[in-house]
Amino acid sequence: MDPRVAELHHRAALRPDVIPLAGGLPADDLMPRVALAAVLSEVAQSRDALQYGWPEGLQSVRDWIAGRLVARGVVIDPEHVIVTAGAQQALSLVAAELAHGSRIAVGAATYPAALAAFASTGLEIVDEDRDARAHYVIAGVANPQGVDLIEAQRTNLIASGAEIVVDEAYAELRFDGELPRPLAIDAPDRVWHVGTISKTLAPGLRIGWLVAPARRRAAVLERKQASDLQTCSLSQVALTRLFGVIDYDAMLARARRRYAARADRLIAALAHYTPELRFREPEGGFSLWVETDEHGDDIALLRAAIEAGVSLDPGHMFRPPGVIAPVAFRLSFSNAPPDSFEEAARRLAAALAAWRHLE
Repeated sequence: MDPRVAELHHRAALRPDVIPLAGGLPADDLMPRVALAAVLSEVAQSRDALQYGWPEGLQSVRDWIAGRLVARGVVIDPEHVIVTAGAQQALSLVAAELAHGSRIAVGAATYPAALAAFASTGLEIVDEDRDARAHYVIAGVANPQGVDLIEAQRTNLIASGAEIVVDEAYAELRFDGELPRPLAIDAPDRVWHVGTISKTLAPGLRIGWLVAPARRRAAVLERKQASDLQTCSLSQVALTRLFGVIDYDAMLARARRRYAARADRLIAALAHYTPELRFREPEGGFSLWVETDEHGDDIALLRAAIEAGVSLDPGHMFRPPGVIAPVAFRLSFSNAPPDSFEEAARRLAAALAAWRHLE
């Protein structure tokens, strides 16, 4: 992350009066706190939870992940799954495997931490390039756009012959509950499938997964073992036990309804106070991608927003190097109190006015 943004976000987090529309945080009230507390207390007595485990992850977790992919038509064995410390480690492992002077196409705006992972290994990041060795896409619900961008690209992606990194962090949080057809069905030899429970259950558990193309799995597993030995045993055992006491699909359905309602409330507030802003209504996920026709310093806009008592994510963080575009920003409706959205929109309007005066 841009250190200037990190500093401002830290500063905003210390102010209880700032309404938090920055960050992709799941709703605190949707996390299964009581069930998880009971499970953690129980598994703390388990040897498996406190000992070292295998680098590829706990068998029960891999069985669960593979089972959900098989139900969607993917031909996969649990042995193909590598459990990672969140989706971010999976992306870092993929980035390291694809490095060595390669080029990866990511689109005009995408997940900032993916950009950081790719940049850290020397990958050349471009918005679009038919000759790129790899493409990074976010399936089902793109971040930050909040809509499905893959269907329009699917045919070209499959025909490209390039490797495809598919991030499904928000796929299960489409408001209509319709999961996209996995690209791994159409190009299993080239798709790197990345998933996580961070957005649907609890990011603090730090559990994600990677399904690499078969010919690359051994190298990826060796790289993971060298970097951290294994993903946290305690979290994996707890997750397995948790699935025995909660209805995960019912939780997802409830989360979709809750996030859709939050999105509607924020959209209504923005329409009232900032009608000049432009965005597509989200199809799922946590956020709106707000675009303007104005050029300027979006760091200055973030400062003005925090001064007005609301936070946001500046758009330049989502842009690959070299992309110059009008000011945009992400607003997350997932974690802030819904009753605060009208006031947040009013404060945002004040911040925009102050920023325009500065510009």
